[in-house]
Amino acid sequence: MFRQFPYAFYARGMGDVLALVEARLRTALGEPDARAAMTFLGTDRIEVLRFVDGDVVRYATLGMSAQPMTDPTAALADPVRGPRAELVLSVRTGRADTDKVLRALAVLAASPQVEGVVVAPGASLDVGEQLWPAAPFSSVLVAEPGGLVEDVELDEPMEPVRFLPVLPMTANEAAWKRVHGAGALQERWLARGTDLRDPLRASVPLD
Repeated sequence: MFRQFPYAFYARGMGDVLALVEARLRTALGEPDARAAMTFLGTDRIEVLRFVDGDVVRYATLGMSAQPMTDPTAALADPVRGPRAELVLSVRTGRADTDKVLRALAVLAASPQVEGVVVAPGASLDVGEQLWPAAPFSSVLVAEPGGLVEDVELDEPMEPVRFLPVLPMTANEAAWKRVHGAGALQERWLARGTDLRDPLRASVPLD
């Protein structure tokens, strides 16, 4: 569960990637009203921050970008070079207990360390269970960054930190996406006026 917290910001140096990431999140989304942290065996600490904006709540991971993601086919992991990212989920409040998504987001954010995957736009990520109680989703589509939170530029040769929106998918949508691609699913959502922030929405018609 999330805990309420008083926050006192302190400077941690320009070299601290996560300090820069958290500052960018606060600039873009305001003050978080809660945060939680999880640690998985063999991984660094992953936090999830919650931001409330009217009837929308946003959950942003913090910790995924501490290390660059490495191509699983690479013979040796580069400790400096490689893509860095955090995940951002936006849902409407009041319809479901979406705070239960904490563990799912932390699991997804830890996947580059645990499974050696590179999370990028167009990818599907599956947690194998409901994202929150009564949710018709167990997976998400990773969307393009740049619309909500701007990249954090880092000193070269480090790549910028990108904030990747994650869009919940029903099982039918996930299966359809595997055949037709991420772009086609997003076009179908757009054509049908799908409210992707509805935590209990039905699958878009896929006929």
